[in-house]
Amino acid sequence: MSTTNKFLVGMFDDDQTLLKAVESAKNSGIEIAEAFTPFPVHGLEHKMGLRPTKLHTAGFVFGATGLVTAFSLMAFANAVNYPTNYGGKPTFALPAWIPIMFELTVLFSAVGMVISFYYLCNLYPGKQPKIIDPRLTDNMFALTFDISGDNEQTSKITEFLNNEGAVEVFEKDI
Repeated sequence: MSTTNKFLVGMFDDDQTLLKAVESAKNSGIEIAEAFTPFPVHGLEHKMGLRPTKLHTAGFVFGATGLVTAFSLMAFANAVNYPTNYGGKPTFALPAWIPIMFELTVLFSAVGMVISFYYLCNLYPGKQPKIIDPRLTDNMFALTFDISGDNEQTSKITEFLNNEGAVEVFEKDI
């Protein structure tokens, strides 16, 4: 069972026009559902009022987990479970373990962040994307507004988008 929402889409052909439209929408109190761009637009997330990501914190936690895992496994195997004297070296040889601890830190961090990113973005194998307009991957920018069938709100947002330089305005069921 899938639910569809009705959106009003304003298409723009320039990133600076899009940024001005976002700023004007925020100043006018019009709530933007989402902005779509073919490439990263510097400052768009700040103008939309989006909070910073926590992905770097997740990366640190995953990396620390990898470091502790590597240290624990090597300490247990070399010093507790099977202590062997290799040429007079101590069984608890921390400097020799540093490369392995570094590699497991990087591995856990990278794999953990990729899995977290896919989870947070609701991406999984076989998912069918909801495409608003195929031109968004090439040269167009879009602002979407959630409309609940209120014609007054739709006409107000349509007029706003046309005044802000939208090339095209249309409704889309997603």
